[in-house]
Amino acid sequence: MTWMIIRLLLSLAFVAAVLWFAARVARQRGLGSANGLIEVVARQRMGRSSTVNVVRIADVVLVVGATEEQVTLLAEVDADAVESALQELRPQPRAVPAAGGTSTGAPTTVAARSSTGVLAGSVLDRGAWGSLVNQLRDRTVRRS
Repeated sequence: MTWMIIRLLLSLAFVAAVLWFAARVARQRGLGSANGLIEVVARQRMGRSSTVNVVRIADVVLVVGATEEQVTLLAEVDADAVESALQELRPQPRAVPAAGGTSTGAPTTVAARSSTGVLAGSVLDRGAWGSLVNQLRDRTVRRS
């Protein structure tokens, strides 16, 4: 019984050491860093294995098409045009009455979260699910 516990602890220590070493190597190679030179601005799936990506590399904004076999440069876009398009797509704060009301009766403003991380635009994007829930709430709220 004691030998099994010792083996378990040694196995867990080994796994933790391997994970620590892998994280250190990834950090040294620049993997997983959010402040890198290359930023994926937007991503849209076009089919089962194809996507169109808007990528910013320093001051240059590129539109690339990606499949399982290749990546193709589709266009180079003006950075100001991309910024203005992103500003239009960001959700505007909306007024929501506070629970229980306020003393003045004025609605409180709640801003929706916007995602710009690695998961932006995917099924795992928290901001996309939040905006979906807000839209469903707006449709189901009873108006008096």
